[in-house]
Amino acid sequence: MSAHAAKLTREERRVLDLIDTDDLVQVAQRLVRAPGQNPPGEEAATAAVLEEVCRERRLAVEVSEVAPGRPNLRAILPGGSDPGLLLLGHTDVVPVGEGWTVEPFGALVRGGRLHGRGSTDMKGGLAACVAAMDALRRATLHLAGPVEFAALVDEEEHGLGIRQYVAVPPAGAGFAGCVVAEPTDLQTIVAARGDAYVDFTVHGVAAHSGRPDDGRNAIYGAAAVIGSLQQWHRELSSQVHPLVGPPTWSVGLVAGGQGSSTVPAECRISADRRLLPGESASDVLAAVRDRVGALGLEVAGLRVDVTMPMDMPGFETAPDHPLVLATDSALSDAGGPGRPLAGWTAACDGGFLARDLGVPTVVLGPGSVNDQAHRPDESVGLDELVVAARTYALLALRLLS
Repeated sequence: MSAHAAKLTREERRVLDLIDTDDLVQVAQRLVRAPGQNPPGEEAATAAVLEEVCRERRLAVEVSEVAPGRPNLRAILPGGSDPGLLLLGHTDVVPVGEGWTVEPFGALVRGGRLHGRGSTDMKGGLAACVAAMDALRRATLHLAGPVEFAALVDEEEHGLGIRQYVAVPPAGAGFAGCVVAEPTDLQTIVAARGDAYVDFTVHGVAAHSGRPDDGRNAIYGAAAVIGSLQQWHRELSSQVHPLVGPPTWSVGLVAGGQGSSTVPAECRISADRRLLPGESASDVLAAVRDRVGALGLEVAGLRVDVTMPMDMPGFETAPDHPLVLATDSALSDAGGPGRPLAGWTAACDGGFLARDLGVPTVVLGPGSVNDQAHRPDESVGLDELVVAARTYALLALRLLS
């Protein structure tokens, strides 16, 4: 008997024995084969597979359309009247992109890994959630509260799915905790940064390039804004959070002008601002407008509009919180790699649960956000899928006993 098995109760062993590795991998393959690229927002096919899979396993399923062809899905394993456990994921994947040597939606299994877009981020995690809930159902145990699996749209872009979810929270006693099944290398994440997109539109005046001083060059104004953001990024480097690092700025898109012979009348900048846990997006937006105003671009005849089309809060859960202790213990007993509690420089939907509903939250899932997610030839280890499913099942048993 292994050391992990020796720590398990008879009931826990019975539940884990009901997790079928072959079935788990097949579910993950079905999900990878379903498109879900965002943009443009093709989650319907993935949600349809999830609905079919959950109904096959006799889980109660609710589907609600967030936008045309973009449904949120909830699958529920009933329990008692106490607060339950939420397993949270998303059904969208980033666009395929270039550089693949395998079929992106082929769901190839080779060398102990499942390959394909979304295999790590995060269809492997979705499959592990379903496998854990199916094992709990088949064990016919009484849980003090329900287990809910929520698979939401648009996590990769604007968070339409999670915004609708928290706007109309589920009825009942709520949740004792939430586990976001994002890829963490099977490491328990207790803090994550948030994210905000900030758009700048610099307005100038067009003129013939033969007499450039007759115009007001919007690209020059944009260059001043970009330089200020770069300097601001350096200034923020001293504000280091012990788990997630500092807040950051990154300019990702610049577009302006209509040709070399015309002084540009407009230039647009899109930038990414990573937020610390607890940092307010509205405060950041106010600070951005103050900083742009201090550049004095109006003296040069330029005007700058600043908007924030998307913001996603970060979160932090105390290392000694019961959810954290139960999650990390379950991970260890499920065969996890034994890594310490950590923070995450990425952002996820879990921040909304923590901020808007007050739900204690951790992130834990199969795959690597740094080494696999959003890359060509994305893949996830089959052994990681099994450990994740076992962890979620053990956590539900222990948290809801």
